[in-house]
Amino acid sequence: MSRINTNVTSMIAVNTLNANNASLQTSLQRLSTGYRINSGKDDPAGLIASEVLRAEQQATSVAISNAQRADNIIGTAEGSLSEVSNLLVSLQSLVGSSANTAGLSQDEKDANQLQVDSILNTINRISNSSSFEGMKLLNGTFDYTTSGLATTSAFTNISINSAKVAGGNPLAVKVTVLTSAQHAQLNFMGASAGLTGTTNLSISGNLGSVQLSFISATTSDDIVNSVNQFTDSTGVLATLSTDNTSIIFTSTGYGSQQFVSVNSSNPTAFTTSNISGVDTNRAQGRDATLTINGTAAISDGLNVKAVVGDTLDVTFTLNDAINTGSVSKTFGILGGGATFSLGAQVNTANAASIGIGSVNTASVGRYVQDGTVYTLSDIGSGKAASVNHGDQNLAQSIVNQAIKDVSTLRGRLGAFQANTLTSTINSLNVALENVSSSESAIRDTDFASETSNLTRNQILVQAATSVLSQANAAPQSVLKLLG
Repeated sequence: MSRINTNVTSMIAVNTLNANNASLQTSLQRLSTGYRINSGKDDPAGLIASEVLRAEQQATSVAISNAQRADNIIGTAEGSLSEVSNLLVSLQSLVGSSANTAGLSQDEKDANQLQVDSILNTINRISNSSSFEGMKLLNGTFDYTTSGLATTSAFTNISINSAKVAGGNPLAVKVTVLTSAQHAQLNFMGASAGLTGTTNLSISGNLGSVQLSFISATTSDDIVNSVNQFTDSTGVLATLSTDNTSIIFTSTGYGSQQFVSVNSSNPTAFTTSNISGVDTNRAQGRDATLTINGTAAISDGLNVKAVVGDTLDVTFTLNDAINTGSVSKTFGILGGGATFSLGAQVNTANAASIGIGSVNTASVGRYVQDGTVYTLSDIGSGKAASVNHGDQNLAQSIVNQAIKDVSTLRGRLGAFQANTLTSTINSLNVALENVSSSESAIRDTDFASETSNLTRNQILVQAATSVLSQANAAPQSVLKLLG
């Protein structure tokens, strides 16, 4: 080398050393932080993907926490309902015991009534005190609010199990009855002179059967009175037609599960026909057919259950006002319910809602008798169904309905826990695992590869330093030319 003003070899060595030092610093940073991407310059596209995955990972973790919290809330409510169920079973035994009128003194009945009152008070106390972090669970806080039901007598016992009300806009529920529910019915065309011969009748319905004997010339009016004495044990009601000779036998309930059977030992004197005029001794009822917002609903007589996708789950009972063909009624769901966010994205699709109605004694056990609606509170002292002075048959019907109401609510809560919350948690855990794995593959340091890079960069730095030393010493050779 004969030129010394510009040491090109040294400049090359310096640049190489700087590049090797930068690579060495990168390897040391990655190994010390555990991240392959520590700033945008490390991998711009990878950084974008990593940040998106990190946000999704965090959102999924929160969704899992939300689902677990929801499971805890529902579990707390179900635990309280379990105790209410136990109290209702005890109430059932007290009603049954008090019905043994000849075997109990009035003092014993009064003592039973005291226990009934205590149970009713305890049920109300549980309804008002069951809470989770201060939120009341069983007092109607998480029930749905509706509109249009107060102005129509079309429905009773309406229970909105779940509903999605998006954006504060009410959810309209249009109920269209296509064909009405009907009683089972048999007709007997009597004669003004009464039966033309002696006959034995076997009257059967959903509740049981009874055998009755009638002599020749017995009038239809007498037959009706005899049959109706056993209506509460057979489920069959007899009605005298306007001509005072024909008899209409109907089931007390509606639906295809209801039946009326009238068997006669003397078909010449007594024979029945169905509503089409065909001679038969047995007839079935008919369920209502209807749609809810255009979706076919399931009915059992007048009792209706409708599930419209994941938007609506509702049960109710049709009243006479709508139990006729081609009639529609609409009501609105304004909001309410217990709504939980169970997905990484906050939207309606990832929201799950369930209604938890009040379980106080004024809300459960709704039973209609002679057009009057009774509830569990009517079993209390001085009420129509008290066990010491009231109608004990009515009391048992109310308690049976209350047991059904509470057990149905417990079943819904349990299904929500098992099929919605637990399944969601399991699914989110799998999603979190996959998202975390993807994010790790992009962002985290591969220590096996990076330690290899570190060793290579260390050697290159040392080599570049040695070469730089030699390059700096090379221009000194020109001194020999001056010697």
